[in-house]
Amino acid sequence: MPVPVVPRSEVDVLVIGAGPAGLMCANALANAKVNVRIVEKRAVGVTAGQADGVAPRTIEVFQSYGIAERLMKESVQVHQAAFYDPSSSGGIKLTSRTPDVIAPSARYPFECALHQGAIQAIFMDSMRALGVEVEWSTIPTSIEISKDENELMDPASHPVRVVLQRLDVPEGQPQEEIVHAKYVVGTDGAHSWVRKQFDISMDGEQSEFIWGVMDMVPDTDFPDVRNKCLVHSNNGSVLLVPREQDRLRVYVQLENKDIINPATGRVDKERMGPDEMLEVARKSLSPYKLSPTTGFLWWTLYIIGQRVASRFSIENRVLIAGDACHTHSPKAGQGMNASINDAHNLAWKIALVVRGWADPSLLSTYESERRKFALDLIAFDKMYSTLFSGKPLTEENSHGVAPEQFMEIFKQFGAFTSGIGVHYGPSVAILDRNQGLASGLAIGERFPPYKFIRAADAGPVEIQDLLPADFRFKLLVFTGDFSDPLQQARVKSMVAIMQKPESFLNRYLTPSKGSENPRFDIITISKGRKEGFNFLQFPTLLRSHWSKVFIDDIDVTGSFGGKGYSYYGVGHEGALIAVRPDGYVGAIAPLDGVEELDAYFASFMKTAA
Repeated sequence: MPVPVVPRSEVDVLVIGAGPAGLMCANALANAKVNVRIVEKRAVGVTAGQADGVAPRTIEVFQSYGIAERLMKESVQVHQAAFYDPSSSGGIKLTSRTPDVIAPSARYPFECALHQGAIQAIFMDSMRALGVEVEWSTIPTSIEISKDENELMDPASHPVRVVLQRLDVPEGQPQEEIVHAKYVVGTDGAHSWVRKQFDISMDGEQSEFIWGVMDMVPDTDFPDVRNKCLVHSNNGSVLLVPREQDRLRVYVQLENKDIINPATGRVDKERMGPDEMLEVARKSLSPYKLSPTTGFLWWTLYIIGQRVASRFSIENRVLIAGDACHTHSPKAGQGMNASINDAHNLAWKIALVVRGWADPSLLSTYESERRKFALDLIAFDKMYSTLFSGKPLTEENSHGVAPEQFMEIFKQFGAFTSGIGVHYGPSVAILDRNQGLASGLAIGERFPPYKFIRAADAGPVEIQDLLPADFRFKLLVFTGDFSDPLQQARVKSMVAIMQKPESFLNRYLTPSKGSENPRFDIITISKGRKEGFNFLQFPTLLRSHWSKVFIDDIDVTGSFGGKGYSYYGVGHEGALIAVRPDGYVGAIAPLDGVEELDAYFASFMKTAA
């Protein structure tokens, strides 16, 4: 009987693991028209439980891909947090309520709560429309990277060899396939097979805090059941998170002796189920009642551990993201958000390198940016989970956690937990100069929202909607007051320099079928009044389309706008701001400093082949 021939194929990017990080990565690369495949060992997607909180910055990321509207339609919005502490009568009492999101520049000043399966379905439906489907019941059985330096340096090569095995193939058909990939992204969870193949260590420690989680539709007299609730009681801590369709997620702190199998030292689900967890929650929530109306929808147990992979990349050809490279507690709602933002950071870099538009060295900034964030997250999570799991301050426990102490940490780290305050340090992708030209922005942080008035029709436009994840760099030209002759001369001089052949706009110009520049999008923001403004006064370069010119003026109803220059800290002399495809400020230059942007883009961008 003839031996079946093992199929062979080539792909630009193979994503291993279809959790939030993998689906985000595959969807982003599909949007970038990169040849991508995504495989998953499970036979079907997640249907209940798992992660459920989407932070404000992650909602902005969804918006940049055009999928935020569905997220907000299906999810519940969490606007307020309530804090409960021990009462003198032995139960708990409301201590305070505060906004759930404490980040002044958040476009969406709330969290969205929706179960992970529904979130993943949003990504899968978006991918499907772009011709990419998850390949279920498929596992990798071997992975090798070429040792040939020339092959590794050749952007057109496929130096990663992966053997895939299909678990659901009928007998007699080939089960194996050999895939040659330019890049492999391992997004296969905390027990990552990809990470283990390259002996990448997970550095950190495991805490002594054990938590149970259960989803239900509650019958309760607890008054804050539709707010996020952080409860410190003498019986332990509880976190309540409202969810879609009247559901409630309950995190409950458990005693080690009730959960740990003394023979193995590991969590043993046989020792405690959801009914026992519910009894612990009830004691911690006393005098309030809590019961599931239709049983438990999902539940699990876990020990909090905080670990970060020693490296996120092998030869910039195999990269890991999400839980594969960092694990932490779910208390601050960072797991899925960190994973999605890992993939958002990585996808545009891979896309530009695959297209031949960027040097492969750009991929090194993925590890330098996201590993630094992961380490910051672990440090925060260790402090936050210790405070949250710690015993409350009482007369009997003078070393306990005071309500004011916990509240202060909650507020102090609001920008970080929302994702708004994530900062990337200097690199080829972040030019840390001229910060004073736009003091309201932070080089290395995401570009904050503001509404400007479109010059052509006085329509209000949110500037973040001008920064979609379309894999182009956005050049925001703050012209100042163009009616001022001196400023007009400055702007025209800048345009003349930009139009020279050696300028970055022309040096990296890629032939395109459409009228748009495939690498750069220029958006003009001027001072002026809508009543007498003529957008045609600008040089053609600054008005490639009527929808690309804006005024920092108040809207027609007089409700908002008119303070964008001051909000961003841009003076009358104007500024040039380069925003990366992931929405982060990459560089700032003066209008007469186009050569600084030339140098910035020259550090990683390649000319057209």
